[in-house]
Amino acid sequence: MKHFIYLLFIPFVFACNPSKSLVSKNEKQLAFYKIKKNTFVHISFLQTQTWGKVGCNGMIYIHKNQAYIFDAPTDNETSEVLIKTLENQKIKIKGVVVNHFHNDCLGGLEAFHKKGIKSYASEKTIELAKKDSVTVPQIGFKEKLTLRIGKKEIVNQYLGEAHTKDNIISFIPSENTMFGGCMVKEVKAGKGFLGDANEKEWSNTIRNVKKTFPTAQFIVPGHGKPGGQELLDYTIGLFEVK
Repeated sequence: MKHFIYLLFIPFVFACNPSKSLVSKNEKQLAFYKIKKNTFVHISFLQTQTWGKVGCNGMIYIHKNQAYIFDAPTDNETSEVLIKTLENQKIKIKGVVVNHFHNDCLGGLEAFHKKGIKSYASEKTIELAKKDSVTVPQIGFKEKLTLRIGKKEIVNQYLGEAHTKDNIISFIPSENTMFGGCMVKEVKAGKGFLGDANEKEWSNTIRNVKKTFPTAQFIVPGHGKPGGQELLDYTIGLFEVK
């Protein structure tokens, strides 16, 4: 399995307090932060030789005691902690949506499969995961997949190449919340790992994201501090072809 390096871990400073609803027993392994009433960031960590300990964001959306997870934690042990935390709250995990094929998105995916929890990803991600000999998401889609909890929709859509050829956006209209993954950079971040990137198209892809989801107010990047539309604007500027 490849180990991809992105950003030097910077301590996370959120405008909100740690969630009182989801509490980790070991925040050095897995941390939870509430960003909206029904939406949480989960943060797991990847130990790397070059960059040290890297914090990796995922997201959790909960409605009517059911949840979708966006990106698995970085390893199966940490995924088991996440699963157990939700089980203890009587929350059923309906599925996991994988943003792209790197191991900070699906490193802990096998733990979900062992519990019978479905995983979703673009067909591009499934193809690349197979080539990379990592755990492969189960259910693929071409351009767009809409999942639901009750009447609440979750839109998962491929909008172009950026950090990778397969990266997607997940957007929850009722929350105005987006999980951007590694194609979206926190403000002041560097470009990160570019080994599978399309730098020429990156800015255009983010413009497409802005156009497709103009109501996004709460945006979670793959690494670093969540924010608003300024993350998209910063990312466009960072990768703008001069």
